[in-house]
Amino acid sequence: MAKTLIAFYSRRGENYVNGSIRNLAKGNNEVIVEKIKALLPEADVFQIDTVKKYSQDYMVCIEEAKQELRAKARPELTAEVEDMDQYDTVILGYPCWWGLPPMAVFTFLESYDFSGKKIVPFFSHEGSCLGGSIRQIKMAVPGAHVTEGVAIHGAAASHSDREVRLILQQTK
Repeated sequence: MAKTLIAFYSRRGENYVNGSIRNLAKGNNEVIVEKIKALLPEADVFQIDTVKKYSQDYMVCIEEAKQELRAKARPELTAEVEDMDQYDTVILGYPCWWGLPPMAVFTFLESYDFSGKKIVPFFSHEGSCLGGSIRQIKMAVPGAHVTEGVAIHGAAASHSDREVRLILQQTK
């Protein structure tokens, strides 16, 4: 039986939204995942989270994330998927930072064998759109089928029903 996993990274707290810093009770990708889960209730959900937390201060956080990017760091995650073999499709959500997923997403991708699986990326952004994220994901998961992905403007996450339907279409 085909199973789907929704794996995502999302940042709560201070975020850049439409040109200003705002405090978000839920990160943009968390909001989008809730919409996906409502339409795909049989899917399992896994939140990608790091052992070492980023600063709550947005400006400090982006410096920490830039340092990880420059170092090509692979931050340690708080949990792992117990049985990745049971999933044939992984819906992968993340914020697009400087045109790439956060380094924690690469830790996740490099922790499993995705050969033969379909990966459906979606990402929130505040202007960077795709960047090189799909290409980088494809390089991280040889043997997987990575779809074109869906870009969602982060400030519009709560109104992303059309984009969520596009994500679900790519799972078929």
